[in-house]
Amino acid sequence: MIRRIGPEPPLVLTVDIGTSGVRAAVYDGFGTEIESTEARVQRTFETTPEGGAELSAEEALEQVAQAIDMALANSAHLPEPPEAVALSCFWHSLVGVDDEGHALTPVYGWADMRAAAAAEELRGRFDEREMHTRTGCRFHPSYWPAKLLWLREEQKDIFERVKRWMTFAEFLTLRLFGETAISISMASGTGLLNLRGGVWESGLLESLSVSLDQLPRVAKANEIFTELPDEYARRWPRLEHARWYPAIGDGAANNIGEGCMTPASAALMIGTSGAMRVMWQGTPLREIPPALWCYRADYNRLVIGGALSDGGGLYGWLSEAFAINEQREATEQVLAKMEPDAHGLTIMPFWAGERSTNWSNNARGAILGLTMHTKPTDILRAAMEAVAYRLGFIGGALENVAKGFDIVASGGALLNSPAWAQIIADVLGRPLTLSGVQEASSRGAALHALELAGKIANIALVPAPAGETYQPDMARHALYRQGLERHQKIYERLVLDQEFARLVSEAARDEQNDNRRESKA
Repeated sequence: MIRRIGPEPPLVLTVDIGTSGVRAAVYDGFGTEIESTEARVQRTFETTPEGGAELSAEEALEQVAQAIDMALANSAHLPEPPEAVALSCFWHSLVGVDDEGHALTPVYGWADMRAAAAAEELRGRFDEREMHTRTGCRFHPSYWPAKLLWLREEQKDIFERVKRWMTFAEFLTLRLFGETAISISMASGTGLLNLRGGVWESGLLESLSVSLDQLPRVAKANEIFTELPDEYARRWPRLEHARWYPAIGDGAANNIGEGCMTPASAALMIGTSGAMRVMWQGTPLREIPPALWCYRADYNRLVIGGALSDGGGLYGWLSEAFAINEQREATEQVLAKMEPDAHGLTIMPFWAGERSTNWSNNARGAILGLTMHTKPTDILRAAMEAVAYRLGFIGGALENVAKGFDIVASGGALLNSPAWAQIIADVLGRPLTLSGVQEASSRGAALHALELAGKIANIALVPAPAGETYQPDMARHALYRQGLERHQKIYERLVLDQEFARLVSEAARDEQNDNRRESKA
């Protein structure tokens, strides 16, 4: 018997395009990352005073290219080049281009809240419950309908010049291959795709003054891109014959990479943002719980869950604000020793706005209970607990569709903080097992491409390594229940009551305007 020496073919180059950076690495035919091939390019979205979160499309494109450059250099010693390139990309981005494919807008990210008023306008035009069931998405600034309406009303000149709208993933393939076919996974994260039919929602498009030919074609299940243009063929000769697969949403890739592919296990992730999701194979639900969203991983699999706009990004913001970035290890030790809810603080973790569970278009961050005795670590711990509370609400909503699921956790912010992992286990009152996969989205993209290529029969049967399990301390859970109740009461007063008052005020104003128009007539 002859044993092969080296990685099992085919090799797959994965490119995981996130909000805080781009990661590229080479995986073997079993979906195992090949050591020392990893490359990273860090970046941040630019924020604006009015709630914007955007990225230069050209700079973002070059960041991806640089990550590929480095991963190919790191894997040059391998005997064979990658046969495939697998992509995962952050959901919900939007960029508009002209006839020649040049970006006329920045890349708008999910954290861009400038379309809040437009989202409210859409709630008045449509039956949101029905559209939520059809598209899997609520009317919220993170999704395309609100962004497009905002652009049409606030940046009319640019809106009228845009010939095509796409996510950053299609902008990448447009530049590399001259095509804009969008995977059903990325399309489902726009808020414009009918989940059952896999087609764009014509009624929404008409309301937004967007035509079908301005949107990417939804790619077939096994569609690939090939033949790089000369510029990139010369830059990446090892990818000359590679098959490029359309990007899947990073959240779906994360579930696949962690091995959470049935309703029996939920993937909990804390990276820049936070999320909890379950996946299943079959058809969309007849009704989606209002707290949650539902997207497609591919033509056979769906993922349902909730997302927090603030997770590790909030931790990083506070660490930078308090100048403790360089003291992470010492800070972690202090945080781990603190008692549950002992700081006297209540934090609304909505620096980047709220998505799940109530989809408030106007939620903002708040720190309540500050005294002269409050220390930076008190605020940091309170923020970590607040994120855990919000994840608890998502978990409660998920119980309506997936009873008794196990929890597998990943994400750099969580894997680097045992204290945070224990906090979440204690808040939820259930065991939390860390994923043994350091980069779940990257691994998930590789496995998905290998399945599409026919190299793996069913990725649901590929085991994922597991890490440490954190058991809940039920005495601490009881203390956190008190903190959660206080958190929710303040949330209802600060966010929900304000939202209700604003809606009443807007309704009264609209009625007055209608009366004025009638009297003039």
